[in-house]
Parts: sequence; C-alpha cells; structure tokens
Amino acid sequence: MKRRTLLAAAVATPWANLIATALSSQPSRRWRVGVIGHTGRGNYGHGLDTVWMRIPSAEIVAVCDPDKAGLQSAKQRLKTDVGFSSYQKMLAAIQPDIVAICPRHPDQHHNMALAAIDSGARGIYVEKPFCRTPAEADAIVKSCKAKRVKLAVAHRNRYHPVLAVIDKMIAAGQLGKILEIRGRGKGDRRGGTEDLWVLGSHVLNLVHYFGGAPKSCSALIKKDGRLATARDVYPGNEGLGPLIGNELHARFDMERGMVAYFDSIANDGTQNAGFGLQIVGSLGLIDINCDRTPLAFLVPGNPFKPSGTPRPWTAISTDGVGEAETKSELIDAVLHHDEPVRDLLSCIVDDKRPKCNVHEAAATVEMISAVFASHVEGGRAIPFPLDEREHPLTRYAASAS
Repeated sequence: MKRRTLLAAAVATPWANLIATALSSQPSRRWRVGVIGHTGRGNYGHGLDTVWMRIPSAEIVAVCDPDKAGLQSAKQRLKTDVGFSSYQKMLAAIQPDIVAICPRHPDQHHNMALAAIDSGARGIYVEKPFCRTPAEADAIVKSCKAKRVKLAVAHRNRYHPVLAVIDKMIAAGQLGKILEIRGRGKGDRRGGTEDLWVLGSHVLNLVHYFGGAPKSCSALIKKDGRLATARDVYPGNEGLGPLIGNELHARFDMERGMVAYFDSIANDGTQNAGFGLQIVGSLGLIDINCDRTPLAFLVPGNPFKPSGTPRPWTAISTDGVGEAETKSELIDAVLHHDEPVRDLLSCIVDDKRPKCNVHEAAATVEMISAVFASHVEGGRAIPFPLDEREHPLTRYAASAS
C-alpha cells in the first residue's frame, strides 16, 4: 500500500490498526529519513545525523543545511546527493517518514518540529534541549497528538538498561528509605542557568524518571554570590533564550514523595565529576554518572553515619552490583543513539510512546522553566503545571527597564 493511499484510507479505518496492518505486510520496509542540520548554529548535535546510517531499515534520503559549505560536507558524510538549504523546502519536496532535528540550539526546534509534523512525518528524533518554553512544548505536544506523530528526544541516559536494575534495587529496599535525590550539572564555566539547560536537562529528565511528576519547585539564582536581579538577565548562548546568574539552587517536591535538588555553580572545582544525580537512601546511595560508563555505582551504608571500614563505590551492571557487564554492545548502542532510534521506530509500528517521548521532554522543559519562575517570585514554591507558559525571564527583564 502506497503512503498516500494509506493516509487516505485512514479516514475510514482506525489509524493504529491500519498502520500496524500495513507495516506487518512490509517486513523489508525502509524508513525514509530527512536530516535537518545547521552548521554554525548547533551543527548536527551529538551524532543525530550519522546514527541512521547504522539502522538497516532506515535510509537517509535528504539533508538540509543553510550553510553552503556545511551542506556539502553533510551530503558527503551522509552519502546522499539530495541537499537543501531550507528545511521547509526539503520537507515539502521529500516528505520523509522520519525527521532528525539535529542542531543543538533549541530556539530552532519548535518551528522545525511543527514543520516536520505538518509535512506528514511519522516520527521525529530531536536533540536536547527540547525547546525553550512550556508554551513551545505545548504546541508540539498538541500537534503530535493531532497528527499521531511519535517524537523522541535525545536524552540518551533515559534508555540505559541499568535504570531497570536500579528500579529493582529500590523496590527491593536495598537503599532503605529514599530520602532525597541530588542532581548537579558540570559546574564548569557555564555554571548556573546555562548549565541548567545544557547538562541539567539530562539530570532533570532522570529526576522525573525516578521521582515521578514534579509537584512544586522553589529556587534561587545568584550572580557572583549575591541574589541575581532583573538587571542581570542576558541573552543566552546556543539559542537558549534569556539566562541569568552563575549559580543556582533548586528544590522539587516529587510525586513519589521524595524531594529532589539541582545545584550548579560556575567553576565549582569538581572537574565535571558531579554531573549526574545521587539517589540517597537510609541504607546507602546510588551515584548516577550521566553519559559515562559505568553509568552507576552503589555506596552501601547509612550515608550520614561515620564508618570504621571503607565504603567502596561498586559499579552496577545490567546483571547487578559488582557483576561484570555482559551487555556492552547494548550500552554502546544507547550512547550512540542507535537504541533510542530503534525504540522510536518500534513505537511507530506498535503505536506506543517512546521511552523519552514528547510528554517526558515537555516535563523537563517545564521543570527548568519553574526554576526561573520561582526565582522571579522571590524563591516561593511554584506549583505544577505552571500558569506562566512563556519564559519567566522575559517578563522579569522587562521590569528592569
């Protein structure tokens, strides 16, 4: 069944059943992938373009890049002769099944995602940060729902198989009572709100995974040790939108009863070692290192009680604490996006939500926005969902003029 015929028939047939039937009769189907990049403005993310070359059922049919030299380089790298300087023209001409939104700068993602959905794409894989405001996320969620499009965001750690092992450890009581979750960014020169967006989005995505939906957020942001004011708002790097300060401390009340914290201080001296989160329990803690291998370590014992014996940091593998890792290839596939992409394609066929879907990504954006919203309101607890859907710093900066 041709794609146009399939879409026309969907008027009379439930979409999910029709797609499943059509695809089951096409075991050798190849997904037509359109790649969106932007050299000098986020480029192609962390390998979101080349991953499709390792997926047997996928074929890159076109790439777009408004930078002439960047487009030529991308065509050679992705082994395609079809290139465009405009993603709107590419989507209209090619109408790909899958669209890879690769640039790291999130100010482009909203328009790119909506254009991909409107073009008839079945799936979208987008670099993080997802978008800049809850309002932008709302529009993408609404459009995905209306057109039944599956969207996944490249928070790779969300796909890591060790997360399931940690879930079982917590359920079995190996950490005792869960007391809190503590997250940090890299704490490098970007410390503060830039770190919150670029690295903290990974951390908060995992906080959401372990803690459930956030219920409220209270936060304060500092500039060189003092509370940041409206006059400290400045245009952010990498298309992040307005930023403020170089230090932040945020507290989230989570659905599952635990409290989660996120902290970031510019040039904190930790050499990036704090990037990730710790699940702190009465009988021990689990340290999760974003984007690293091993992903997680168990530190046994009451974390607040002195011990006369060493407390080793023991790696957690897919087979358990201290066990040799037997699924290194799967973990490598997670870190290089192969597994998230396979999950996305499977979810299109089976009409399921990807592991890091549009709703999960929107929640991460809202958690970040809540940090700004609380600071603007003097650090008071801001309930979820946020009433203010645009960027809180836009209003805050205007108050200083």
